[in-house]
Amino acid sequence: MTTPVSGCLILNVIAKESRWLLAFAGLVLAWVPGVQGLAAEAQQQKSNIVYILADDLGYGDVRCLNPQRGKISTPQLDRLAAQGMIFTDAHSSSSVCTPTRYGILTGRYNWRSRLQSGVLYGYDAPLIPAGRLTVAEMLRQRGYATACIGKWHLGMGIQQGQPMPLITEGPTTRGFDAFFGISASLDMPPYAFIENDRFTEPLTTEKKWGRKGPAAANFDASDVLPVLTRRALEYIGDQAREGRPFFLYLPLTSPHTPIVPTKEWQGKSGLGDYGDFVMETDWAVGEVLAALSRAGLFDNTLVIFTSDNGCSPHAKVGDLERQGHFPSAQSRGYKADIWDGGHRVPFLVRWPGRVKAGSRSDATLCLTDFMATAADILGVKLPADAAEDSFSLLPELFGTGHTQRDATVHHSINGNFAIRQGSWKLELCPGSGGWSAPKDGAARKQHLPELQLYDLSNDLGEAKNVQADHPEQVARLTKLLDDIVANGRSTPGPKRENDAPIDILKKPRAAPAK
Repeated sequence: MTTPVSGCLILNVIAKESRWLLAFAGLVLAWVPGVQGLAAEAQQQKSNIVYILADDLGYGDVRCLNPQRGKISTPQLDRLAAQGMIFTDAHSSSSVCTPTRYGILTGRYNWRSRLQSGVLYGYDAPLIPAGRLTVAEMLRQRGYATACIGKWHLGMGIQQGQPMPLITEGPTTRGFDAFFGISASLDMPPYAFIENDRFTEPLTTEKKWGRKGPAAANFDASDVLPVLTRRALEYIGDQAREGRPFFLYLPLTSPHTPIVPTKEWQGKSGLGDYGDFVMETDWAVGEVLAALSRAGLFDNTLVIFTSDNGCSPHAKVGDLERQGHFPSAQSRGYKADIWDGGHRVPFLVRWPGRVKAGSRSDATLCLTDFMATAADILGVKLPADAAEDSFSLLPELFGTGHTQRDATVHHSINGNFAIRQGSWKLELCPGSGGWSAPKDGAARKQHLPELQLYDLSNDLGEAKNVQADHPEQVARLTKLLDDIVANGRSTPGPKRENDAPIDILKKPRAAPAK
């Protein structure tokens, strides 16, 4: 459901859209046009798309989303939210990095791939098969310039043991015309910048940010966010001069570990390095928005900002909370967990003239929904073998209806499942499924139930497990999850195969007899 926050802005939207309809069809309407009219305008103008993905930023780290329990200043994100729509119930498809990125670019749940727990590392093989359609390839086929600037973390097929190793399957083989960034997280080697399919410097030394490994001599972790920001600004300027519609996927490296704010941001938050790094991340977003305005692209660019999962415990969340800042806002848990704090993320959308400024939606969405939304904008019918778990957000964005998403599947770092439908959330593990206490082993020692059921309408913090009181909901949601897994898709269409067998319960197995 969409609720306008600033009622005076609707007159501007009506006037603008009515003028367009008058010129196009000679009709004068007394209301904001529906999805078809707005989508037709977007197709005609081919709006640019900028998708900014923060790394380990919690829902409660954005000040306007957490005004009572958030203490970090985020003026640029707050402004972005005021200029567009806030989604209050958005979720990454996983509570960790790699799986979520897979879902964003493919529109498919990560656990249908070979990676059913954990993440990839810098030298790993690609997770997205060469034949699978990505949102970048779909847009490129419709005339878009496509670029990824930032953290890839989906495998590249990098040779090991060479100072200038070959990169055989990077982003430029998965739908992007151009790539600049790093192979995986900022605490995973190799520590070096990559441009397209080549390293910008040889790997001549070793360095360590969490993990030790091959590195370029001039690479420093604290430089990465400013360098990525500068490259994004340059790309926007170049595309403005080219006059071609573009898709910029900007997966930032912050505020993920190593938490390395530059000197100019150190001490700014009063909450330690993490707060400072969040503020620097906010600055980077502001620089991108300013670049769009300078280039005259403000009115014809769809901007999406979100995060790949919740805040990491490595941010020293205990210290932050003692100072009054709660990165997960009202939710329980953090990155890696099956609880909402692991995967409920900020989701802000600005699209002048189409998405009402100062609005919000409480619809449940998953980051896999980006691909169907982009296709809907362009009037593209996706093939049956693509975007199996992606639902268009256009009705929510335009305020004309609701997304067709009925249920959402969540996934933890250990590969534990949860399913959400309406206010009911069923979790198929006894503990966090991740890093928070109690972990599943400890939960079993405490004789906690193997399943957790929560009614989020009155228990957003997942404090009261009501599985024993509602066996009918447990049975119904378990069956629904079984069907979504078995069908190989959650969208309408022909049955599809998952890439590997899937065990939704993941119960520990007894040790073999001696």
